[in-house]
Amino acid sequence: MKISKLAIAFALVAPMAAQAQVPDAQMNRLGGDLTPIGAEKAGEGDVPAWTGGLQTVPSNVSYKPGDHLADPFASDAVKFTITPANAAQYDAVLTEGHKAMLKAYPDYKMNVYQTRRSCAYPDRVYQATKNNAKVGVLNGAGSGVGGAIMGFPFPVPNNANEIMWNHTLRYRSFKAVRQFAAAPVTRGGDYTLTIVQDEAILNWSDPAKKTAEDLNNISLYYIANTIAPAREAGNVVLVLEALNATLNGGRQAWQYSPGTRRVRRAPNISYDNPGTNSDGLSTSDAFDGFNGALDRYDWAVIDKSVKLIPANNYKAENTKYKDYIKPLHLNQDNVRYEAHRTWNFEAKLKANTRHVYARRVYHNDEDAWQVSVAELYDGRGQLWRIQEMQQIQRYNVPLCGSSAEVVYDVQAGRYLALGLQNEEPPVNYFADELDPSRYTPNSIRQMGVR
Repeated sequence: MKISKLAIAFALVAPMAAQAQVPDAQMNRLGGDLTPIGAEKAGEGDVPAWTGGLQTVPSNVSYKPGDHLADPFASDAVKFTITPANAAQYDAVLTEGHKAMLKAYPDYKMNVYQTRRSCAYPDRVYQATKNNAKVGVLNGAGSGVGGAIMGFPFPVPNNANEIMWNHTLRYRSFKAVRQFAAAPVTRGGDYTLTIVQDEAILNWSDPAKKTAEDLNNISLYYIANTIAPAREAGNVVLVLEALNATLNGGRQAWQYSPGTRRVRRAPNISYDNPGTNSDGLSTSDAFDGFNGALDRYDWAVIDKSVKLIPANNYKAENTKYKDYIKPLHLNQDNVRYEAHRTWNFEAKLKANTRHVYARRVYHNDEDAWQVSVAELYDGRGQLWRIQEMQQIQRYNVPLCGSSAEVVYDVQAGRYLALGLQNEEPPVNYFADELDPSRYTPNSIRQMGVR
């Protein structure tokens, strides 16, 4: 499939520099041949043109606040199914991670549907994003962002660092409260659900802020409170995420343990330390696809091309856990894949630094900028883990988010499914009651009582 090169010209040739603004001619493409957040509007091959996405509740579904989202594409039929037997036929559009899954598990399959470019955001996010193209800069050798605010900081990216910052700072509303489940699944299919209540003030999306410099170097206030099972209940994590990891010590984190009844600083909630509630199947910086400082890696764009990614996964999110969580991998009957153009880029571990992942390869959907699929390699250069972020358009907000995160360990035959909302209350993306004064060590001490 022929891929347009125009939108990636800067990313492939421009060196990373403090000044990341793009020329006026490129900025003015936003809303023209590019979508308001920087994707190519035009279609090609199996990828249709973007015509606005689902910015409001579609007319063919019923929705009221408090409902789980109904599938506006429920009548779509499977176009074709990829299995280990026919995978070679689709080599060009498969990520290395999906190729590995098809090779590792004889019953693994990918049901491919018509591509629906449903991603859409509020108009104020579009307006902020266009302004960001003019004023946004990278600071701290790529470890921070200045000038921009709200929306996507680098809609016409100059390099891979900017692409990952688009993922990290993508619009996820301003204040949100969620309950989700996490399931670390054994090779035999056994698991115990962990239930977490988390909440966030996404300071980057505060409509009262004018530039990144107004944020006091805090892009996110975050609390995660584990409420089940009983043996883990009462563990609470507090994170104040830094906008620039090189300033003021970077990320600040604390953890309350009901066993000690104490709040402690938690510098281990970062980089390659085991992720909270992950049973050792993921790292702290892999939560949400990727988070935190970029400084341990050298980042480089590979290309932009059409790949099959999990998208519009309404069916998956409306499946009961018992029917969804299976041995070795999720029930692939319920996962929807579509052809999308993705930014493909890699992170290679710098000399004289350490991380359990020596190389990471990311595939980010152009319509959402978020990580869709990633391959994580160990120190021997062997593929170790594969990440999937199952994308879904929250047309009630609107925003393009994820319905589940999955980390497959192909070396051990285990996996972690987290961010699951199938049987949890719908996310409240309009939690106006949240206030920054709540995000203190003393507050999580009071929360963490069994």
